[in-house]
Amino acid sequence: MKKGEKAIKGGGGRLEEIRRTARLLDIIQNVTVAPRRWTRKALAEKYEVSERQIQKDLTVIRYRLHLDLQNDGDGYYFKNIPRLPTISYSFSEALALLLAARVGQTLPGIDTYELSSAIARLESLFPKETLPMLKAVTEDIPEYSESKDRVKKLTLLHQALSQRKQVKILYRTASRGNITSTRIIEPYRIIPYLKTWQLVAFCHTRKEIREFNIDRIQKLEIMDSTYQIPSDFDLDSFFGNVWGVYRQSSRPVEEVELEFEPEAGRWVAEGVWHKSQKLFYEDDGRVRLKLHISISPDFVCWLLHFGWRVKILKPAWLKEELRKELLRALKNIENS
Repeated sequence: MKKGEKAIKGGGGRLEEIRRTARLLDIIQNVTVAPRRWTRKALAEKYEVSERQIQKDLTVIRYRLHLDLQNDGDGYYFKNIPRLPTISYSFSEALALLLAARVGQTLPGIDTYELSSAIARLESLFPKETLPMLKAVTEDIPEYSESKDRVKKLTLLHQALSQRKQVKILYRTASRGNITSTRIIEPYRIIPYLKTWQLVAFCHTRKEIREFNIDRIQKLEIMDSTYQIPSDFDLDSFFGNVWGVYRQSSRPVEEVELEFEPEAGRWVAEGVWHKSQKLFYEDDGRVRLKLHISISPDFVCWLLHFGWRVKILKPAWLKEELRKELLRALKNIENS
């Protein structure tokens, strides 16, 4: 990961990059286990992405990871077979464990020496060619050690999730005047996002799966009643085309087209920002980025980061929204 890229990469980009890394590792494992079975079309169908995206993934495997991937017409195979795990972890499972261990390093009260040893053992499961890619998506983890209250809540929520126990929470809803309400929830996933943690859980009050900012949980209590996570629950499907993780505050999916000045364009071209992204390069160095997303407040904040270095081509209403935000910022500066 380049220095400039780290400075501008948002939570949506991190989630998408982790998903892509997991897919790349899974492709390596599947091709190694079943050489000449997997064609580009078969891989696209398995991972539910386009053949063009699979071709990009195969290019990364060949030229970025330097694995000798071949295809003689029957399907892909490795001329020199990568070393696979000797224990019963898939690459995707090992990546999930590696991410969890990295997060654990940021929490107080955790034995850093033991975690470092565990991380080294997990990294040893992967072909050495993949380690730079793994470090890019697992080492830039937010710091959480400043809040003992947050750590306590995370500990209890992870306990409830592992034991499949329902949780009673007192929750402050920022979008409705900071009112609080008592809810019974069933945790499905706990994920880091920017400098916060998000909880995806079934809410008995709303009768649907919702997102909760863990910092807005005022109190929580693990209950005796148990639950089951539906077998068809999928985190990618839940977030859909939203930018970031805040589904409730997002708009309908629409086409977005942006044009970046050369310096910013180089940074943007190096990142995986969203699964729908398409990049186009102009002769003068500018970069156009096309997306098919549900625009969230997080996306507007991401755009504001680039200032004059980004031009909004579509949609028209987003130009006006960004203009208003910039005028508010200018007014605050002049009045400060």
